[in-house]
Amino acid sequence: MNVIKCRAAVAWEPTAPLMMEEIEVAPPQEGEIRIKVVATGVCHTDLYHLFEGKDKRGFPTVLGHEGAGVVESVGPGVTDFKPGDKVIPLFLSQCGECKFCKCPKTNLCDRNWSSKYHDIMSDPTTRFTCRDQPILQFMGTSTFSEYTVINQIAVAKIDDDAPLERVCLLGCGISTGYGAAVNTAGVTPGSVCAVFGLGAVGLAAVMGCKNAGASRIFAVDINEQKFEKAKVFGATDFLNPKAYNKPISEVLAEMTNGGVDFSLECVGNTEVMRTALESCVKGWGVSVLVGWTDVKDFSARPIQLISGKTWKGSLFGGFKSKDSVPNLVCDYMNGKIKLDEFITHKMSLEQVNDAINLMKTGQCIRCILNISK
Repeated sequence: MNVIKCRAAVAWEPTAPLMMEEIEVAPPQEGEIRIKVVATGVCHTDLYHLFEGKDKRGFPTVLGHEGAGVVESVGPGVTDFKPGDKVIPLFLSQCGECKFCKCPKTNLCDRNWSSKYHDIMSDPTTRFTCRDQPILQFMGTSTFSEYTVINQIAVAKIDDDAPLERVCLLGCGISTGYGAAVNTAGVTPGSVCAVFGLGAVGLAAVMGCKNAGASRIFAVDINEQKFEKAKVFGATDFLNPKAYNKPISEVLAEMTNGGVDFSLECVGNTEVMRTALESCVKGWGVSVLVGWTDVKDFSARPIQLISGKTWKGSLFGGFKSKDSVPNLVCDYMNGKIKLDEFITHKMSLEQVNDAINLMKTGQCIRCILNISK
């Protein structure tokens, strides 16, 4: 097997624009798969690494972790995949053998890059080089490239008829928000929910609350332009915290006779996390942290938990990745979950900096980059 030369958007350093480069992609090694990336979403976690995490050890890197493509070749020992298979790369692996994979209570995997390298958001081992230096593979995936190489424990084989330019969203944002509601929160029929932050993850959480049978779903965001979209996914009430002269948790408590049954924080902001907890009803309220952040501490008064509330977190919606993503693809194809409605823009890989800017300024929900034919 040969080295492939292809186009990729390289992040050479924090906060700088991505640069279009020709990179070399090495052949897949034992247990690895080389994938031709067809389409990818741009997720806020890509921006987080670039603009908020800013750990210099995590650069240079190829960002992108919400993609879909086709198997180009497989390394030795790979039996479940063959060239031509449609696949979704997974930032969360499922080896099936570690103590976490064997436990039904979690979707973590000990062999994932995040076990040791969550601060730099990539494993130091990479199959990419550019200008004679190694380029990291962000979150183990790197979908802002025409080709990528990923271990088989972090790849899901999906339906041959799946439209890749839509189901790529199940590689992160939509699965994350939807699962946070249906799996982690465990939203119950007839319950009252509040979702904080109406990006793709928050809107997917709204969809999860609706599918789980919630009777009222409060959509909370300081950008009122997001409310129309939230209605499409099932939100019933809309709140802009800036429109009130008291904390939004108090507003919610008044509107719901003491607070909501379930709240989901889909921003990645520690202040909003506290607000989401304080918006829950005492006795049984559950608040879930969904937005990714690792730069600040969160805080709350102990009485919040002593009074019977539960505060928990969710990674990839609690879905065991390899098992669940093919099923979610089928759910989309059978009309059980929405994907098309999240997509507001389509661009080429060369326009990646425009896509990043749209997300940074809150002008898009999801922008899909068409990577290759």
